[in-house]
Amino acid sequence: MNKNTILFVVCSSLTIFIWYFFIAPQQPQQQTQRQIEEKQSVQEADSPSEPLSLNSANTKLLKENIKIEEEEIEVKTEKYKAIFSNKGASILNWFIKEKNGEWVDLVLPQTAPAMANFPGSNYKIVSKSNEKIVFEYTSHEGWKITKTFSLSPDSYMHNLNIIIEKVNESASMPRIELEWGPGLGTDMKEMKENTATTRVIAYTAGKPGKLKKLKKDSEAASLFRWAALDNRYFLAAFIPEKSIDFDQITPSRTDKKHPYSMTITAFMPKDDEKKEYSINFYLGPKGYTYLKTYDLALEKTVDFGFFGFLGKIAFSVLTFFRALTGNYGWSIIILTVILQIIMMPLTLKSLKSAAAMKRIQPKIKEIQEKYKGNPQRLNAEMLNVYKSQKVNPLGGCLPMLFQLPIFWAFFTMLRNAYELRNEGWILWVKDLSAADQFMHLGSFNLNLLPLIMGIGMFLQQKMTAATSDPTQKKIMYIMPIVFTFMFWTFPSGLVLYWLTNSVISMIEQYFIIKKDAVKVKHA
Repeated sequence: MNKNTILFVVCSSLTIFIWYFFIAPQQPQQQTQRQIEEKQSVQEADSPSEPLSLNSANTKLLKENIKIEEEEIEVKTEKYKAIFSNKGASILNWFIKEKNGEWVDLVLPQTAPAMANFPGSNYKIVSKSNEKIVFEYTSHEGWKITKTFSLSPDSYMHNLNIIIEKVNESASMPRIELEWGPGLGTDMKEMKENTATTRVIAYTAGKPGKLKKLKKDSEAASLFRWAALDNRYFLAAFIPEKSIDFDQITPSRTDKKHPYSMTITAFMPKDDEKKEYSINFYLGPKGYTYLKTYDLALEKTVDFGFFGFLGKIAFSVLTFFRALTGNYGWSIIILTVILQIIMMPLTLKSLKSAAAMKRIQPKIKEIQEKYKGNPQRLNAEMLNVYKSQKVNPLGGCLPMLFQLPIFWAFFTMLRNAYELRNEGWILWVKDLSAADQFMHLGSFNLNLLPLIMGIGMFLQQKMTAATSDPTQKKIMYIMPIVFTFMFWTFPSGLVLYWLTNSVISMIEQYFIIKKDAVKVKHA
């Protein structure tokens, strides 16, 4: 080994020594530290302790939820009686106290539980009283829901507040749904028609507001002020304080033989950690006057039919006379008398026309016999007779044509106005909105008012038939029988209207016939 080689080895060794002890050692430490940090980072990312902690929490929550037993809460006031369940924080029964003291459950057996959220979950009851019930449920997925029912003891309008929030950042928030149905409860008398009368309706938010019947497709909730399920006499309405908080209103039913359900849905925004929903809900009767006091257009749910404006006028007049007489039956009689007075000119014209027709009958028969082989000449001669005697063959139809809208308006109003429900008149007439049911003969109901009305119509037709030809006489005698069957199951208030109408017409007819007889005698 030469001198240069030894010198290279020594210098290299020295360089390595210096590098190793003064320079190189620092680099391995930094790498080690970084590796440790990276490892810790990886550990934190994979974090066996965090999942263990969450799983433990999940297990704890599951155990706590399982421990919560199903419990019922009863709230009773003068107007309603409700039974809540902590299973789904739902409503099992909602009884309405009627004027006759009977209770009607708005929750049908197939409907329960109503207004449930996560119906398989038992909520913790945080507090309960007649005015407020608070339910709370924390899911093992990492979210919590709090439902607060605020109840009004002296009205049918209440509030439900729902708060849903994450308790774990990674939790996926569920949607919120409120459902009523299928169907809405009513009393036994109405159950037969309940499916047909149950509907899903919503009232538009824009002006002018309009009631819309929902049948198949979901509608955007933000377009409506409220949505409801109703039948003839009762209403279940959801009225969000902010309709934009909800996304859909969905009507649904299995088929035409089953009643509708109504669901209002809110989809939770993805980025929201917490969301609060406030929704008022009305559960009660469809009293037109009462619903108007809320100024929410809920009274639009009362169906006054095609001639609704006439029905509302008639209802307002009835309500006015009800305040004076204290009885809707007498109010119907007074209103019928007023209507007859208003229509008296037309009625008199009709009766005079009928009397005139009677006078010209011999001449008409003579012309029919003379020109029976010449229809054109027959028609021309008959028209000449009508013109010369100033008789209009259709004159007798005018009062009936004018009465038809009033009749249908009355019919719809009496059937659908809750105010007349369980309102009696005299003796056996206990409910003007239903058939009078004087007596039960087994399964057969003997309704007395239609029978009296039929007899009255027969007497009226007998007076009229005396001034008509034999064919008309036979047809007119059949009419009382047809009307008696037709009115058999109609509301007794409507039968009372028609009966009063017939009696007044008979009196008018009597004087017209008497006056005409005198006129003929002196002709």
